[in-house]
Amino acid sequence: MAANSAFRRRIRARLGLAHGERGSASVEFAMTSIVFFMTMVGMMKMCLAVYTYHFVSEAAHEGSRYAIVHGAASGSAAANSGIQTYLRNLDYPGIQTSLITTTTSWDTYPTAGGTCTPSATCNNPGNIVTVKVSYAFPLSIPWMANKTLTMTSTSAMVIAQ
Repeated sequence: MAANSAFRRRIRARLGLAHGERGSASVEFAMTSIVFFMTMVGMMKMCLAVYTYHFVSEAAHEGSRYAIVHGAASGSAAANSGIQTYLRNLDYPGIQTSLITTTTSWDTYPTAGGTCTPSATCNNPGNIVTVKVSYAFPLSIPWMANKTLTMTSTSAMVIAQ
């Protein structure tokens, strides 16, 4: 019986020590979860940046495709402003269309710098059109200063019409 009471005293003593640590698991979880969730938000922002770069690449391809079917012989020749308006109307989710800018240039094909016929604008079938799309991506990751990444992609095709 004496051994049983000594055992109980040891158990009570140990529980008394553990009593002062009550709630420590909650504090540890709160501290580590802050770091974990901030890291997850940063990873999601980087995934959105990759998605945006994919959009910029696709937009450059779509812009040059739009320009090759709207050459001088089509009856409605494409200008840079028309290509930019077309790309802004694509309406991809998560993309701010006001941040899209395009630069379009026309040249002779297969050698650049030749004489364009029949017009001097080189917007004729058989010539080449190059569309460069830029997008100012606002990047905000926890623990980092806010930045604006300028993503660009270029596409060139031969004018069909």
